[in-house]
Amino acid sequence: LQPNVITYSAAISACEKGGRTDTALDLLSEMKGRGLQPDVITYSAAISACEKGARTDTALDLLAEMKGAGLQPNVITYSAA
Repeated sequence: LQPNVITYSAAISACEKGGRTDTALDLLSEMKGRGLQPDVITYSAAISACEKGARTDTALDLLAEMKGAGLQPNVITYSAA
């Protein structure tokens, strides 16, 4: 069984809820390393994890990366940032 965008997004969201910012960011990096393209939900969860972990600069970097990938942030994304 191979993880996909949905399973990575769920894991990143769980890390965000558990205050595990570094683990969330590691999962995002692993996901990209496997050639999977994060979606709006994935980025929103990672940005929210950064917010909870007081990593504002990283959250803003992810927001810019998301836009650079052609993804349109939504209300949840902006609320997290």
